[in-house]
Amino acid sequence: MKSIVSRDNISYRRRASSPIAYSIFVLVAVALTLVYKLRFDSIFACPATGYGPDTYLSDCQARGYGDYDHGAFWFNLEQEALRGAATADVLFLGSSRLQFGFSGPTTEAWFSGLRVRHYLLGFSHTETTAFVSPLLSKIGPRAKVYVINVDRFFDDRVSPPAGQILQGSHDRATYRAKRAWQTMHRFVCLRIPIACGNSYAVFRNRDTGAWRTAGVAPFAAEEVSDGHPENVERWDQYAALGDKFISELAVDRNCVVLTLVPTVATKRVEAMAIAQRLGLDLVAPRLDGLRTFDGSHLDAASAQRWSVAFFEEAGPKIRKCLDSGQGPRSWLALHTA
Repeated sequence: MKSIVSRDNISYRRRASSPIAYSIFVLVAVALTLVYKLRFDSIFACPATGYGPDTYLSDCQARGYGDYDHGAFWFNLEQEALRGAATADVLFLGSSRLQFGFSGPTTEAWFSGLRVRHYLLGFSHTETTAFVSPLLSKIGPRAKVYVINVDRFFDDRVSPPAGQILQGSHDRATYRAKRAWQTMHRFVCLRIPIACGNSYAVFRNRDTGAWRTAGVAPFAAEEVSDGHPENVERWDQYAALGDKFISELAVDRNCVVLTLVPTVATKRVEAMAIAQRLGLDLVAPRLDGLRTFDGSHLDAASAQRWSVAFFEEAGPKIRKCLDSGQGPRSWLALHTA
């Protein structure tokens, strides 16, 4: 005997199953959205191949992650990195152009040969003294020599990452969360590479501050060139900011080396004018055939050639300051006198 199902029963079952189906659809949609955001907008958009025992992720070019480096130093989240900067005999300051210009085997070999410590304390976003000056007060460096990339470093402009910190919109918890994500990122991506993307990422060595990159840089290479003078009316202001900053460093003024890592439309005339106003030499070798990998930063081959020329020119001054027997003055004593 065939069972007879009334139309009312069928209609009831359809009505009962509709909310369940809709709920499942919503849950699946939410899950897919979260997976998409993790894969393309978070730290998982970047590869993990740059991690090592002494390196951490400085910057991941994903909308949901971005810069970690500024907060890592400001909030003392990478103690080995701060220790490296504090105890370095030679401290490099400036922007990402400085980082790429000196993050190579030439710099490492040159200082290893002298058996002295160096640290590259450059930051992205063309960082300025507005952030670096208070940061140095936190670090209390004991460097005997400072190498400073003049490229708009002596400025009161506040970069976006620095502004988020100095104005309080990004606090310690923000960067602690970014650091925590790196543990999961490294664990997952090194075991399941397909789970992570290949967006451009920068990793910092805790011991020397040197950068290494991973992922694909969506930029076009360009040749290095000199640019036309700009903002000439502000050069005196830049020099005044530079004079104030240098006077606060706990070293003899003669042990401050000004440089200018070349780029596209290099501000050479401006840098020379500022150095002249400060009464310091500008060590900025001019070489033919240099190239950037992205229209801003020297590629590896160009950086190696240029840094060799830099140390040939600046080396005697750096060695003289290191061998002078006069140690750096205490940063704390200098700034509390």
